[in-house]
Amino acid sequence: MKLIRLATVWLSGCSGCHMSLLNMHQGLLEILGRCDLVYSPLMDVKEYPDQVDIALVEGAVANGDNLEMARIIRQRTAVVISLGDCAVNGNVSALRNPAGLAATCERSYGEVEWHPKLTELEVRVLPLHQVIRVEAFIPGCPPDPELIRREILLRLALPG
Repeated sequence: MKLIRLATVWLSGCSGCHMSLLNMHQGLLEILGRCDLVYSPLMDVKEYPDQVDIALVEGAVANGDNLEMARIIRQRTAVVISLGDCAVNGNVSALRNPAGLAATCERSYGEVEWHPKLTELEVRVLPLHQVIRVEAFIPGCPPDPELIRREILLRLALPG
């Protein structure tokens, strides 16, 4: 049996979605028995691999690194799933949007010298589907571990 190549990715978010993933407990063992976890913040892999079957992507697109990673994920992955409210709709990460980037940086850093190249913030924080094509959405802040489990098992059952 060929194992499904699974990736989990953390963009601009709090890692709560990955905590929900871990909170699947026995369900996680069921999934990992049918998958090869090829990329995740839970492991020490530096480069996103080629030919990933399923990627769970947590967090919104808030900076240049997030944007680049989202594009790499889309190029190298068959099924991309937005995991959690930040990836689905921007959620907490997008709270800076109404005030704008300049006002947010001024409020956050004030008189402290801040160099925008440090994080290359995007003008607006965007949910994942506004940057790349996404096949499915798992809402929640954090998402219910059972919803994550069911979505992955559904994808594992689909023909190739």
